[in-house]
Amino acid sequence: MDITIIGAGNGGQTMAGHFAMLGHKVNLYNRTHHKIAPIMAQKSILLNEAIQGIGYLHTVTSNLAEAVDGAELIMVTTTADAHRELAEKIAPLVSEGQIIILNPGRTLGAIEFAKTIRGLTQKRIYIAEAQSLIYACRAEMPGQVRVIGVKDKVPLAAYPCSTTDHVIKVINSVYSCFVKADNVLVTSLENTGAILHPSVIMFNAAAIERGQRFYFYNDMTPAIADFLEQIDNERLQIGKAFGLNLRSVSDWVSYAYSNIKGDNLCEKIRDNPAYYKILAPYTLHNRLLLEDIPTGVLPYTELGHLAGVKTPLMDSTLHITQALLKMDFRMKGRTLHNLGLDKMTVKVFLDQL
Repeated sequence: MDITIIGAGNGGQTMAGHFAMLGHKVNLYNRTHHKIAPIMAQKSILLNEAIQGIGYLHTVTSNLAEAVDGAELIMVTTTADAHRELAEKIAPLVSEGQIIILNPGRTLGAIEFAKTIRGLTQKRIYIAEAQSLIYACRAEMPGQVRVIGVKDKVPLAAYPCSTTDHVIKVINSVYSCFVKADNVLVTSLENTGAILHPSVIMFNAAAIERGQRFYFYNDMTPAIADFLEQIDNERLQIGKAFGLNLRSVSDWVSYAYSNIKGDNLCEKIRDNPAYYKILAPYTLHNRLLLEDIPTGVLPYTELGHLAGVKTPLMDSTLHITQALLKMDFRMKGRTLHNLGLDKMTVKVFLDQL
């Protein structure tokens, strides 16, 4: 299959190398030329640990038109805060019937992407989102990736949900870890990154500013894990208000990865091999806030407001991180107003999925 990977970060390089190893014709795109110049020269990705081997790429480019031309499947692995801009740029370049999957969509990602691209082209494009990235991985240098773990099951839904079966059939012919979710609200509300990431950064802000390096997952403490479960309970309550019985973040860890040990969330996080020795960011201006707040925590609070669910811990996390970074995420983040969904009731919102 002809596959294009958009974004040459940790996940993009891993996916490009892995899918090429599986025998597919893979193009890798990154908007910044100098970041992929070494990969462009060698046209291959070396994968180590959980996946081992070399994937040989067909094209490595910073030209988006060249990247997507002829692709049957376009896998977007950029940070979710770049989705809207990418949709605007890719709209005039897509072809009838192409499939675009956000890996992951975070919260309301497929809706934002679809509304943006469909406002600019009349071509029939299939748009879907995965609940999370397949891999836990880190690029050690351009073209060389450490694959720490691979998820066994990743929920996926298309927008609208009537097209999910088609997308699942195609993507699972490439790599069969994707399972059908009822709709993109399920994948959006199972965005566990918004639960696992920002609070850890927030509570370790001083240590990060001092330059103290620590392991993001292995150094988890019982009190912080308990807070994560409290904020996760707000997410579960939002799901119930929309008629969904979501997995708790503790259950999700056991669902996504095999052979997870531990009697509670703290133990599961500490002992998950896929989370082993992943260093925390060295600055507060990192994607675990810059991505996970405007495309995760913020839309969670918005959905909570729509459904009449109070989210005091999520609200506090939003306000505190905005103050820490001196940023207003509501300006360009995924508010219902910015997505054109603010005039809807819960029923109307569910009907359009």
